[in-house]
Amino acid sequence: MSRILTVGHCDFDHGNLSRMLEAGFTAQVDRAHGLDDARAALQTRGYDLVLLNRILDRDGAEGLRVLAALKSDAATRDVPVMLISNYPDAQSAAVAAGAVPGFGKAELHAPAALDRIRAALDESAEGRKRS
Repeated sequence: MSRILTVGHCDFDHGNLSRMLEAGFTAQVDRAHGLDDARAALQTRGYDLVLLNRILDRDGAEGLRVLAALKSDAATRDVPVMLISNYPDAQSAAVAAGAVPGFGKAELHAPAALDRIRAALDESAEGRKRS
């Protein structure tokens, strides 16, 4: 079973993501609201993927800043992070900062989004086998 952490999503979006992931990927989905609780979760539990919102729901922080902090920390840098955003420029910036290609909320159940999640989970599993 895959473990996925959502970061910065409102109740509605977290619920939609969780239902899709639990059904389509037999995944356990946990939630963090910001950088501090995301770091704490990542350091105490093993996650296969982080789904990061472009703008965090609780404090309005930029997801790209959270991404940069996670990728600069040796304890969290190897966990794949995927930005959830409908904006192509935000997706490009996230990939340039170390994220795997993500998708927008409008594409949540689209085959391309499911394929990207599957690829990230497969890559994460391969990385654990090599470790």
